[in-house]
Amino acid sequence: MERTLYREIKATGPLWQAAVWLGLFVAAMLASVVYVEHHGHAVTGMTNHVVWGLPHVFAIFLIVAASGALNVASMASVFDKTQYKPLARLSGVLAMALLVGGLAVLVLDLGRPDRLLVAMTTYNFRSIFAWNVLLYTGFLGIVAVYLFVQMSRGMPPGAIRSMGTLAFLWRLALTTGTGSIFGWLVARPGYDAAIMAPLFIAMSFSFGLAVFILVLTALYRLAGRPLGAGLVIRMGRLLAIFAALVLYFTAVQHLTNLYAAEHAGIEAFILSEGGMYTALFWGGQVLIGGLIPIAMIYHPTFGKTPQAARAASVCVVLGGFAQLYVIVIGGQVYPMELFPGYAVTSGFGDGAVAAYQPRWPELLLGLGGVAISLLATGLGAKVLRILPTNLSDANTGSDIGQEG
Repeated sequence: MERTLYREIKATGPLWQAAVWLGLFVAAMLASVVYVEHHGHAVTGMTNHVVWGLPHVFAIFLIVAASGALNVASMASVFDKTQYKPLARLSGVLAMALLVGGLAVLVLDLGRPDRLLVAMTTYNFRSIFAWNVLLYTGFLGIVAVYLFVQMSRGMPPGAIRSMGTLAFLWRLALTTGTGSIFGWLVARPGYDAAIMAPLFIAMSFSFGLAVFILVLTALYRLAGRPLGAGLVIRMGRLLAIFAALVLYFTAVQHLTNLYAAEHAGIEAFILSEGGMYTALFWGGQVLIGGLIPIAMIYHPTFGKTPQAARAASVCVVLGGFAQLYVIVIGGQVYPMELFPGYAVTSGFGDGAVAAYQPRWPELLLGLGGVAISLLATGLGAKVLRILPTNLSDANTGSDIGQEG
């Protein structure tokens, strides 16, 4: 086993091509922001009924995945899994980049980005949004120090472990805060559930690891460096466990709501009567995001290849977007019960399922956030020594499968 050497990646032709494409998405994102700023949010699909649209689905996915992407570093420094130690630096950079991309979407969707100054200087500590501002900024600071400790020479192992433990606990708090945004909104029958916090933690494990596998593979192919199949297969098996965990908490959430009479309406809407939202739940979230990845990972032949882990990661990402779309959008289009026990109708649409159709400015804004995250990760790999020069099976101690 060779000594682990970290080097910056070289600016190859394929790397420049990827950077140009991502830069075009960022430019399109900025153009969308200017367009919406000039014409108002009326040019989006968002309304008074649906105030959190497609950009918020992208933003929440990136924020939740940021927490999970740091899980690779946590396994190395907190749980002492030596095979993941060479990946700890990339894990930290990717976690910060994903969070920055998600927050960029939220800030640029405000219509008036300068309003962020109000959120940063005036705190209502009875609001979960105020707590999240502290959790997000604290996460960036803690992970930055965690990276500094990892990359500094002569740093005692105890310091790395201590910072890793702090980062691990903070990321759990961060994801709990994100899930509590929905769990504490008691007025919405689709949100009011304490299990939202552990569900979002499970989602972070799954989404973050899936994104990490895809980014790791892309970076090593662009850099032309060896990446062992055993390491990818090992992460794929862990991903299957996380995907099953998401399915478990989702089942508990809906079984609990079915038991409570007050949530019977929203459950019927999501599970059987919601049209597109029902299709996204069963086809996108459960099938593509859960059952298919698990089946691919545990297939007796295909599951022993790195392609299974990569394909499963793509499915988990797609299923994750479907799950968040159902939670965020589906929870808003279903009407609130203004007067329990009475039917409410009005010209404003009270008591009726709201219509929402995402439009191109929202899609460009969300994709731009993804591009910012990937650009920041690539820039980090270009200027910082975060990628090992050799991640072959022989060099990482992973003996599963063949190199690929």
